Amino acid sequence: MSFAHTLQALAVMALWGLNFVVAKWALAEFPPLFVMFIRFALVAVLIIPFFRMPRDKLWKIALLSVTLGSIHFPMMFTGLQGIDAATASLAAQAQVPFSSLLAAVVFKDKLGWRRGIGMAAAFAGVAVIAGEPRLGESLFSLLLILAASFAFAVASVQMKLIGAVNGFAVNGWMALFAMPQLLVLSLLLEHGQMEALANSTWVGWASIVYMAVAVTIIAYGLWYPLLGRYSVNQTMPYLLTVPIFGVASGALLMGDPLTINLAIGGLLTVGGVAVIVRRGPKAVNETVTNPT
Repeated sequence: MSFAHTLQALAVMALWGLNFVVAKWALAEFPPLFVMFIRFALVAVLIIPFFRMPRDKLWKIALLSVTLGSIHFPMMFTGLQGIDAATASLAAQAQVPFSSLLAAVVFKDKLGWRRGIGMAAAFAGVAVIAGEPRLGESLFSLLLILAASFAFAVASVQMKLIGAVNGFAVNGWMALFAMPQLLVLSLLLEHGQMEALANSTWVGWASIVYMAVAVTIIAYGLWYPLLGRYSVNQTMPYLLTVPIFGVASGALLMGDPLTINLAIGGLLTVGGVAVIVRRGPKAVNETVTNPT
């Protein structure tokens, strides 16, 4: 990969890693499901007018929107509300071993002993992080993020089954289908939406715009050309830097503690994920990109 494209890939990872902190800023002003409703509304408005979705793919996109809109994102952002950004960025990496396990079931992919060790290391890292005393009151939030990571692994299989479709079209139409689901869930499970809108600041709105524009449109606009130009083995390892940017931004911008448990657990998790990505099937590695 050329130096310019290396910087391009790292810029994408930085945008995605910073998103954990930005999401925390948005959650400080808005309820989590309501945040996602506004984010997806903005994504749909910005993308759908420019990208059509083949009619035979719409029902698959609608099913994907249920997995992501009604399951993954509600659990991820509710969990993120109760845990620090650094820990969340590492725990979210559990989506990779989950995706590898599902590939073995759905696509009959052979795991192999190397990926088995990688999965064990990744899950052991999450266990070390979960065992940290300071997370005693946040353990449920961590479990929500792990559950959300499994839901994204299911979504990654759905994405592969959708077939060859423009990535922007998938994001835009999925957002359109997810919007009403998130709004209904927000109205049923949350309160204070109108008060949040009335008391919101530019920080809250800028955070949502960042999640919709920088994370979904700009980052993917930079990432998709690299996926088309280079092999999976050349592009996927860059995903390992997302939690590095996540932990660094959490520590620098929010004062998240860098404890020994977080360091050891993080090294185990990222190391395990590295083995899985290096040895993983192309079918799954192409779809494990999840910026949250």
